[in-house]
Amino acid sequence: MNKFNKYIKGYISGIKSLLIGMRTSMKVFLQPKVTEEYPENRHTTLHIPERHRAKLIMIHDENNQHHCIACGLCQNACPNDTIKVISEMKEDEDGKKKKVLVKYQYDLGSCMFCELCVNACPHGAIAFSNDFENAVFEKDKLILQLNNEGATLAKNNKI
Repeated sequence: MNKFNKYIKGYISGIKSLLIGMRTSMKVFLQPKVTEEYPENRHTTLHIPERHRAKLIMIHDENNQHHCIACGLCQNACPNDTIKVISEMKEDEDGKKKKVLVKYQYDLGSCMFCELCVNACPHGAIAFSNDFENAVFEKDKLILQLNNEGATLAKNNKI
């Protein structure tokens, strides 16, 4: 009779374990769904915090003018060389030579979003946006030129 009691206890223990598992499954099954349909409902349900850093941008005004003086401080502050400031020397109307921004390249693929470049910029020419949709199929598309075509230095910038 001892073997029979052991068998019954094991059988009851297995049934009890099965019922506990089924109770947990039914509880989760009856809970309201929390899945967000991201691409379809991204503007209605998606909340992105203001402090989220997603992509570096160069701030341009309505006249296509920026505040970057091509000093290179952001390039020097970047710990993994994601920023390349290409500049050239030009003479202004007074005959003084000034450094002029030609191209501001930013490699989004190797950026670690530390914001050291933004903190190093003395004129507030660059900032991080919270536009997070940066997925691409080719890595070459992650190298961005931040200065707009034909953009010029803002007149109120004092060097």
